[in-house]
Amino acid sequence: MNLHRVDLVSLSLFALVARTGSISQGAALAALAVGAASRRLSDLEHSLGTTLLERHSRGVTLTEAGLALQRHAQRILSDVDQMTADLSDYASGLTGVVRLWANTSAVTQFLPAQVSAFVRDNPRIRIELEEADSHEIVVAVLDGRADLGIFADRTPALGLHVLNYRQDRLVLVAPAGHPLTRRKAVRWEQAVEYDFVTLAKATSLHKRLEMETEALGRRLKNRIQVRSFDAMCRMVAAGMGIAVLPDAAVEPLLKPLDLRRVALDEPWSARTLLIGVRDLDALPRHVRVFIDHLCSAP
Repeated sequence: MNLHRVDLVSLSLFALVARTGSISQGAALAALAVGAASRRLSDLEHSLGTTLLERHSRGVTLTEAGLALQRHAQRILSDVDQMTADLSDYASGLTGVVRLWANTSAVTQFLPAQVSAFVRDNPRIRIELEEADSHEIVVAVLDGRADLGIFADRTPALGLHVLNYRQDRLVLVAPAGHPLTRRKAVRWEQAVEYDFVTLAKATSLHKRLEMETEALGRRLKNRIQVRSFDAMCRMVAAGMGIAVLPDAAVEPLLKPLDLRRVALDEPWSARTLLIGVRDLDALPRHVRVFIDHLCSAP
């Protein structure tokens, strides 16, 4: 077996022949003459030391070795396509890509303006942003899918290097006329008497509410779970319950949906959003520049 003689053209040809079940059709898709394609396939079999195709009058079928190679070829060619796409950015002048994962609170309240300003000042650096739950973000940074993550405090950071990013404050949101809206501030023990609209149980915000409710010896009356702050507010406006949301995130929706905001008289209503990386000193320069921008912006 001589893997050094396996080239991408032959591998791509083999994948096309395997897909169509025909050497002539695969050759046509690869823009090769049938004779040249047949020779390439024979050379590929010789290089790998095994038969890949069973040739018959109606076309070809894959041997067990051919089936194994087909799986590898699909993966290899997909990686090559991704590599080509990534490197084309650098060929056009891109100097770096920052893979950022962030929770909904950061995406809703702070990142749109900050990312926009950074890209405007650094057009050769591309920001790839993915929204996820806080615990998913930590895992993504640890396994290298993200260069940095933004998540809520109380999320186990598992040895990440952590920086303070922003602070926000949680408030109670209720429809106009709700009994709690007659108060300037409420304690959590007063709020848990009512039904709640929440995010999914895996989110850091939901976990915080459950933890504080259990500390009172109570259970959160979780009536509806949705996937966004906007959906939460619309459910509250429809009378399906009350909700706890970051103050800045709910501000634009109060007037349009006729909602009321009530302060939570609890120390845990003040949260810190954190930036986590695996190794701050080992980060590429363009990632460090982006982190400095996030931490320095007012």
